[in-house]
Amino acid sequence: MAGKKNARSEPVAAPTMTAASTTSAKAPSTPTKNPIPVPTPAQPKAVAAQGGWAQVFQNLYDYYLAETPQRTKLLDVFLLFLTLAGALQFLYCILAGNYPFNAFLSGFCGTVGQFVLTISLRIQTTEANKADFPKVSPERAFADYVVCSLILHFFCVNFIN
Repeated sequence: MAGKKNARSEPVAAPTMTAASTTSAKAPSTPTKNPIPVPTPAQPKAVAAQGGWAQVFQNLYDYYLAETPQRTKLLDVFLLFLTLAGALQFLYCILAGNYPFNAFLSGFCGTVGQFVLTISLRIQTTEANKADFPKVSPERAFADYVVCSLILHFFCVNFIN
């Protein structure tokens, strides 16, 4: 009786008979096995992955410090301040409540509006964007920024009541 086959056992091929082996039945020939390539799991790249994302961010930061003008860095710091101020206002609204809801809306909308105006100023004064704004000088862009900021804050103060 033949043994049970399981999924892991290799199929056994029937012995091949040649003209010489048909005359002598005592010595059957052994079947030839073709090696089946077994896939191996991918090995991680130890050398390339050591730097990884930390190296990418470090290169980005170094390039930013070396290539960005001081005026643009100052705008970026102000944008970071506006982001933190908006996040703190929103967090205060969630934790302490929004009783004077007009005050929350006015402050938060003022922060978001100032952020948008500052992004506009940053785009207009960046050297890489000179071709997009050929008629706008940095002084003109700053004057527009100041006037629009005054109008924004006028509406925010009036909205508080």
